[in-house]
This record gives sequence, structure tokens and C-alpha cells, in this order.
Amino acid sequence: MMLDIAQVRDRLSYQGVSLGIFALLASAALGLANESTRDAIAAAEARDLAASLAQVLPAGSADNDLLKDTTEIVGAGGTATTVYRARKGGIATGAVFRVSERGYAGDIIVLMGVDTRGRLLGARVVKHAETPGLGDKIEAAKTKWILDFAGKSLGDPPAGKWGVKKDGGAFDQFAGATITPRAVVKAVKGGLEFFAAHRDEILGEKG
Repeated sequence: MMLDIAQVRDRLSYQGVSLGIFALLASAALGLANESTRDAIAAAEARDLAASLAQVLPAGSADNDLLKDTTEIVGAGGTATTVYRARKGGIATGAVFRVSERGYAGDIIVLMGVDTRGRLLGARVVKHAETPGLGDKIEAAKTKWILDFAGKSLGDPPAGKWGVKKDGGAFDQFAGATITPRAVVKAVKGGLEFFAAHRDEILGEKG
């Protein structure tokens, strides 16, 4: 039986409405799913960040909530850096922040903790794309190389020794991967210089 033009038009109209309703329902479902998982994702990210902050601060050195005690510092290049302030009994004990430098395969992001005198409390590489088996030795889980930065400051080693041994510096490099440790050393030194330049602002002290 042949359908007339009106029947065809009605069927096409019905299909269009059905598709529209389906699209709206799917969109609403996605929105609800996103809303229901947002808090869980945020909580997981907060736990991961808190765990990372704890790795570069000595145990018992802070009793405040570092995730809430933050400040934004604009460096010489105009880039804003989030600083997490460590306090104990209301007194500043240090600060934690991220620094980065270009490595062999991309940016290497280092989280570093510094005490009020500008001495490094600890450093951890939290993100990189370096070659597995070579450049990834900057990870604390792979070698202890990154742990050697603890206790260092701008004057220890002297300014001229803030480099890898291949460049006349004080820090070891990796066989076949000099660019990677060189970038980390540069990042950490830059972080110490950043702290020195903005110390009072970072610690919330009057200049």
C-alpha cells in the first residue's frame, strides 16, 4: 500500500521528535553522571595532592591544612605559582610549590618543599615524559637520585656547582641521559631563587 505525502511527512516529523527527545534524555543522563562523580573526582585529586605534599615535608613539620593555606605568587616571568604554606602552631615552617623545566621529551614538573631559611626539605618529580629506563631515573620510585636534593640551598652547593658533574657541577647525571637530570637541577635551583625573591610574601610575613 502506497503512503501519501502527508503520511510520509508525519512519519518523518515523528522520527525527528523522537531523536530530539532521545538526545535530550542522553544529555540529561550525562549531566547527572558528571555531577554525581565530580565530588568524588575532586576528593581523589585532593588526597593525591596531599600525599604528594607530605613527601616533600618532614613528618610533623606542619599541622595546618596545606590545601587550604595557599597563596598565588607571580614570578618575574609573569606566571602565577600556587604556594602551599606549612605551619605548626600557627608559625610558618616552610612552603611547597611546583617548578618546571624542559627535559629531553617534554616539561619536567618538580614539587619542592623549602623551609623558612630557603633550605630544601625535599623534591619529587610529579610529572614527566622522559625515556623509560633512562630519564625516568629522576623518579623516587626508580632511584634515590632525587632524594639528594634534601638539605641543599642556594649557597650549598655554591652557585657555580648547581649543575651536573658533566658541566662541572655537584650533581650526578645518568649514563645516556644527561639532559634530564640537568633540567631537574635547573628547575630546583630556579625554585630556590623564586623562594628567595618572594620569601616574605610566600610566608605571609611583612617586609
